[in-house]
Amino acid sequence: MTTGSTDDNSTAAGDPSPPQAARRWLSGPAALAYAVAVASAVVAAVATPLGDHLMKSFFDEPTCPGEACEGKNPQNQGCGEDARTFKPAVDNPALLQIRYSEGCKAVWARIEHGHPGDTVTVKVAGGAMRGAEVEYGDDKFTSMAAVADGDFQVTACVIPKPGGGSTFERYCIQATEATAWR
Repeated sequence: MTTGSTDDNSTAAGDPSPPQAARRWLSGPAALAYAVAVASAVVAAVATPLGDHLMKSFFDEPTCPGEACEGKNPQNQGCGEDARTFKPAVDNPALLQIRYSEGCKAVWARIEHGHPGDTVTVKVAGGAMRGAEVEYGDDKFTSMAAVADGDFQVTACVIPKPGGGSTFERYCIQATEATAWR
């Protein structure tokens, strides 16, 4: 009489069990290659513009309401997501615009057709004034200025650099909460 096991789930002596095989695969050169691949993917994700935006959002406060937005970058705070724009379509030599985020309760100005050295400003009546200079290219936006709930008045200006490439004089636009924002 033979006593033996007919169990098909048994493993032959010397065959590693699946957990042991996985441990053997994740050791030595394979583990190093896997770690390098994961680290490379993380670095690539962080080095892209999206990764840069995500990293800034981790280190900057999330969307800021009102006074908490004062002087901050609208892109880093997520304020551009609900922002509406006022940009006169006629006689706007620098394509100056005012951006308004109702959720962030803040405004900022942007120039689209400037030259290096031109300055763009935004001023809230009874509030802060923010400015930025075009460093390279032809566009630039200011940091945010908080606006009060309800009625507000804001002025944005572009001041060309004396002797620079812009052919226009100082140009300003004004807007209120009632302005036709797009």
